[in-house]
Amino acid sequence: MTWFGPEGRQIYYEDDGRGDAVVILPGWGGSVTDLNRLRGVLVGGFRVIAVDLPGSGRSQPQPRHYTSTYYLDDARILLGLLDELRVEVAHLVGFSDGGEEALLMAALQPARALSVLTWGAAGQIVASPGMLRGLAHLLDDPIDELKPLAAYLAERYGPAGARIMAASWAQAMSAVIDAGGDISRSRAAGISCPTLMITGTYDPFCPPSLVQEMAEAIPRGTYLEAPGGGHDIHLSHSGWLAVTVVDWLSDH
Repeated sequence: MTWFGPEGRQIYYEDDGRGDAVVILPGWGGSVTDLNRLRGVLVGGFRVIAVDLPGSGRSQPQPRHYTSTYYLDDARILLGLLDELRVEVAHLVGFSDGGEEALLMAALQPARALSVLTWGAAGQIVASPGMLRGLAHLLDDPIDELKPLAAYLAERYGPAGARIMAASWAQAMSAVIDAGGDISRSRAAGISCPTLMITGTYDPFCPPSLVQEMAEAIPRGTYLEAPGGGHDIHLSHSGWLAVTVVDWLSDH
């Protein structure tokens, strides 16, 4: 186990392989182990640095109380980890919140990113009032789209911890949406590296139109749809995604 940061705010990461650095970031509440298949494919040709997001997986604090600035706060922490590891440039690969962090890291420090590849990320948050209510009551009264997430969180963090995480996350999401929903959308023009943004046809959180809009706003952005996919295409389209990621990284 490898850790970065002070006690109570330590970030868990795993650093394997040799070659160009690839930073892999799982989604909110997730763990680097969720992306083991993709990591296994990449580690033969790249240095793979897989990081649990703050408050998720084995990273601290837990349970985390999220604020409206957590995306920016976390991007700076993750860039600090790269400083600690003396990684000057890296490919940034992320799912969902991990993808949002990858985009924001590339916007904050453009020279740091060799390329960015995301799935289930859009650079902005758009959610219906019903979805926000579902997040706020995720553990006790989840809507159908969120039942798998509720079960996953309860098993990994325990019902009490997961309840705190979800409630504060819903409040943070509401605050971000009330402020316009921006994460990295307003910084898209400053993302100078090649960027591939993938989303599933039926992703309820990052619909194709929203993701394509962000990709087109990035100077070297490319949009790709996973046919018939939802949000978790690393599960439903794992083989396709692995080939896509390897081809992308090899080309850049």
